[in-house]
Amino acid sequence: MNKKVDYIVVGLGLAGIAFVEELIKANKSFVVYENSSQVSSIVAGGTYNPVILKRFTPVWNGHEQLQIAIPFYKNIEEKLAVVLDTPFKTRKIFSSVGDENNWFIASDKPMLSHYMNPTVVKEQIPGVICDFGYGELNGTGRINTPLLVDSYKKYLESLNALITKEFEYDALLTSNENINYKEIEAEHVVFCEGFGLKQNPFFNYLPLNGTKGEVMTIHAPELKIDYLLKSAVFVMPIGNDYYKVGATFNWTDKTSIPTEEGKKELVEKLEKVINVLYTIVEQKAGIRPTVKDRRPLVGLHPENSKLAVLNGLGTRGVMIAPTVAKNLFNHLENKEELDKEIDIKRFKDLF
Repeated sequence: MNKKVDYIVVGLGLAGIAFVEELIKANKSFVVYENSSQVSSIVAGGTYNPVILKRFTPVWNGHEQLQIAIPFYKNIEEKLAVVLDTPFKTRKIFSSVGDENNWFIASDKPMLSHYMNPTVVKEQIPGVICDFGYGELNGTGRINTPLLVDSYKKYLESLNALITKEFEYDALLTSNENINYKEIEAEHVVFCEGFGLKQNPFFNYLPLNGTKGEVMTIHAPELKIDYLLKSAVFVMPIGNDYYKVGATFNWTDKTSIPTEEGKKELVEKLEKVINVLYTIVEQKAGIRPTVKDRRPLVGLHPENSKLAVLNGLGTRGVMIAPTVAKNLFNHLENKEELDKEIDIKRFKDLF
């Protein structure tokens, strides 16, 4: 006997969770397939920050995304009785007097003035190497993505909505009327697979590059900071004198295996930022689902509108996921236009 649902969701990282939340709000029935093959949502630093600190420019739609994202995670916290959001300040280490001048100029711009403190911090911070001061950002923080994913899986298990098996593409029978997958009949399938998209025969034509990132967790009892430090690497407090340090960018290695090269790069950069004793307690790696034009991949299959994709969230998935999931859901259910910058129709020539 077939089970009928409105949606099959494939993948339960940030994109999958954000889309499932839209389904729950709308009382839609669903099942989620998750085989834990992609770990970028878990490995990610989970930070949210609407300012690109390399150039002191706004993140694409960052301010608007945060207006949706912060209440989104608050709602999940209340529902699952967990603490996910840790707000903190971010301090950008200036490497020259020019950085300071550029900071002043940027902090006066309309959107950036919400976050960038125009007063440069000159204090000497024990254990931190900085000769030119710091710029300070408000309104930044971290979502505990490992806890989010783990708690959400348990929540879906309690609803009997999680299937921890690999999704078999060749078992998917599609027509313009409905979808059949084994014993399940559905209205739509939404693929939220991260870098796993490369194995998806329906959407693997899309230019998802995938960028490997490695991070370390260190224990540094003498480094007493309660804000994120940003220089060539970020140093982010995660409690009890532990800090997450990242991240590398590797465009050729497509494995999720930590490397000695990655560790060496992180250590060399870290030791230009702090000068206290520390111990490396963990190193992890994942493949970020990145796209060349730095915009997500969202939309419907060119030949079958029952199949949809929600992917390519890149390095800012925590911020972007709730907004683009809402847009896709409203497109499928209410015929709302997709934001042209994220719509996969921009790659129709590749199909």
